[in-house]
Amino acid sequence: MNMNATLLGQAITFVLFVWFCMKFIWPPVISAIEKRQKEIADGLASAETAKKDLELAKANTSDIMQQAKVEANAIIEQANKRKAIILGEAQQEAIREKERIVAQGLAEVEAERKRAREELKQQVATLAIAGAEKIIERSVNEAANSDIIDKLVAEL
Repeated sequence: MNMNATLLGQAITFVLFVWFCMKFIWPPVISAIEKRQKEIADGLASAETAKKDLELAKANTSDIMQQAKVEANAIIEQANKRKAIILGEAQQEAIREKERIVAQGLAEVEAERKRAREELKQQVATLAIAGAEKIIERSVNEAANSDIIDKLVAEL
């Protein structure tokens, strides 16, 4: 019976040990394991979310770069059009300025030609009078004959 009592004592001790472990040791260990599992699951979910965010950011970056290239090309095209307009306006302004300068020069030449013609007429009239005075060998009174001189100048 001694053996049976020892076995029974060991069985009771074992049952008490299992009960004690299940009551006091097992719940904190299970709780710690569950907490650790949750932390690992959360970490994996965060990593997956970060991976998706990274892929989305890469896609957005590609879209943004493409859009920026399109906008840059549009700006360059507008600048080229504006440059062409400015050059065209400058050419037109230069043509107008050239025409104005040429017209002014022609007007000055025409005025100088008229002045020279009038001066030449006056000189011819004076020479004609001087020649006529010598021919008739008498002095012609310019004041008395001013209408003759004016008529002569007008005819020339």
